[in-house]
Amino acid sequence: MSKSIVELVDNLPSGGVTVMMLKSLDFVVPGEWNNLTGFDNTIQAVTGETKRKVVDKIRDRAIALYENPNEPYQAAVGLYQIVDRADTALAASAVANKIGQKIGFLSFLGNLTPKADVTQTLDLCIKVVVELIALCKLNNISLDNIGSFGAALSDYKHESIMRMAALVCVDGLIPLGPDFIKKAQSTLAGLNPGTLQQNSTFQSISNLIPGGSVGDKLGFITATFGSTQGWMNNLVRSRGLTPESILRSMNQYIDIADNKLDYVAAFLDMTTNYYEHTGIQTVARRLVDRAYAEIGSGRY
Repeated sequence: MSKSIVELVDNLPSGGVTVMMLKSLDFVVPGEWNNLTGFDNTIQAVTGETKRKVVDKIRDRAIALYENPNEPYQAAVGLYQIVDRADTALAASAVANKIGQKIGFLSFLGNLTPKADVTQTLDLCIKVVVELIALCKLNNISLDNIGSFGAALSDYKHESIMRMAALVCVDGLIPLGPDFIKKAQSTLAGLNPGTLQQNSTFQSISNLIPGGSVGDKLGFITATFGSTQGWMNNLVRSRGLTPESILRSMNQYIDIADNKLDYVAAFLDMTTNYYEHTGIQTVARRLVDRAYAEIGSGRY
C-alpha cells in the first residue's frame, strides 16, 4: 500500500542537499518557498487554524480525499516521484558519457549511453510534461489546451513556483547553458522517436501522454515545452539568471568543489529529489485548502 499523505509530509526532510539547494534558489523566487514539513504544521501554516479539534477535522478530511481513488491526488504525487526516481540513472548515463570522451580505454561507454545534451534535454522536457499532466489532474481539466500552460505558470506560487524555478536552473541553465531553451528545442527537433522510446522516464508516463505513436507523443512533448518558452525566458531575463550566478548562490549552501557545470548537474541529479519534495508539498497544500473549505461550508 502506498504511503498516506500524512506519512509523506511528515517524512519530508528539514535539511539535506535537496533543501539546501532549494534555499539557495530563493533569490530566483524571493520568499515564495517555505519548507513546510509535518502534516499538522502544514495545516496550521496554510489555514491559520490552531485549535486541535479543527486541525483534526481538516486532517481527517484530507486523508479521506487523498485515499479516494477517484480523486487526483495520489496520481499527482506518483508523477512527481517518477521523474526523480529516474534522475540517478540519467546522471550515471551522463557521467559515463563524459568519462568516455576523456579516457581512451572507456571510450566504448560513449556508444552505450545517450549524449549528455540529449539526456538532459529529455530530462528537462519530460519534467515539463509531467508538470502539465499533474496540473491538469489536480484541476480536472483537459490536456488539449497546451497553449494555456504558460499562462497557468504565471499564477504559480509557493512550492509550485519554486519547483519550476528549480527546473529552469537545475535542469535547464546548469546542464545546457544560457541558451538552454533553443538548445532543447533544437535537440527535440532532431530527435529520433526511437531514442525517446528508450528513455526510462518516458516509458513510465508514456500512457499518459496524448498521441497514438511515439512520434505523436514526441510532438506533444515538443509543443508542451514550447508553450513554456515565454515564461522561462521571462524568468531568466527578469532575474538575470546565468549558470554562474546559480552556482555562486548554491556554493553558499552546498560545498560544490567542482565548477564544471556538467558534473554539477550530474551531482544534483544524483543527490536531490526536488520534484518529489515540492510536489508532495503542492499536493498537501491543495488537499488542506479543499478540506478546510469543505469543513467550513458544513459539508463534512
